[in-house]
Amino acid sequence: MKTNLFLKFLFCAALLIFAGCATAHVDWNARVGTYTYDQAVNELGPPDKQTQLTDGRTVADWISRYPAGPSISVGSGVYGPPGSVTYMQTYPAGYYEDVLRLTFSTNHVLQAWKKR
Repeated sequence: MKTNLFLKFLFCAALLIFAGCATAHVDWNARVGTYTYDQAVNELGPPDKQTQLTDGRTVADWISRYPAGPSISVGSGVYGPPGSVTYMQTYPAGYYEDVLRLTFSTNHVLQAWKKR
């Protein structure tokens, strides 16, 4: 029974991973000239940063953060009678950022993009 439940969980996790990989790539070059600011907000959510340039164009940044790796845990403890003491310290590995910068013309149509 436990093995069957574990296999179902493993299968669902694999489906989620593959579904995420299948939708990760967007051809931004194909969207230049047709993709609007409203479509970007509907698809990506509100931008993390946004500014209006003096010529009326809008520059918006969407920031995604990913863990850079596993964290490191260091600990010590005493095995024995009740009242034993354990100390654990975790050192996170940090994260890295993907920034998608979209520039929209004065009529709110995608003019340029950059990923860094």
